[in-house]
Amino acid sequence: MNWIHRRLCSSDTWFAKVEDTLIPWALNGVELGADVLEIGPGFGATTRVLARSVPHLTAVEVDPASAARLGAGIPGVRVVTGDATALDFADDSFDAVVCFTMLHHVPSPAAQDRLFAEAHRVLRPGGIFAGSDSRYSTRFRFLHVFDTMVVVDPDVLPDRLRAAGFDDPVVTPVPGSFKFRARKS
Repeated sequence: MNWIHRRLCSSDTWFAKVEDTLIPWALNGVELGADVLEIGPGFGATTRVLARSVPHLTAVEVDPASAARLGAGIPGVRVVTGDATALDFADDSFDAVVCFTMLHHVPSPAAQDRLFAEAHRVLRPGGIFAGSDSRYSTRFRFLHVFDTMVVVDPDVLPDRLRAAGFDDPVVTPVPGSFKFRARKS
């Protein structure tokens, strides 16, 4: 992440938006279950909110410094340093897998597809994969100057989720972002 992005994502303003708007909107009507995996929590705003609402939360973060910060800062959350395109968890380990505003940081569509396949693999049958991400805008591009930004097209995401093995994908685009959910049979 560039310095602008780091400052924004670690701010109290961002945490308030995550807590009051993002998580309630993205997870409206989603039953997560007891064992939840969060992919790519970054500075942990979403993790802090999720930790209050799920019995067992595991967070996997690719950046070792961010993972260490999360592990020290959010009690009761298991934090693992790892790559979401090659998760070090057994098949059928979680009731839900979630990710919020991070898919665009995955460096290619092929890597994003590997992340989707891994989310499917580690989900228990009947489990849900849900989350949200941003859509392209000039402001969004500015926040990602000198940063990875591979925007996911919400129009083709259902087909990509089906290709990863998911059933019943639902993608809801709104101006500036989209939310998604899909189920493992």
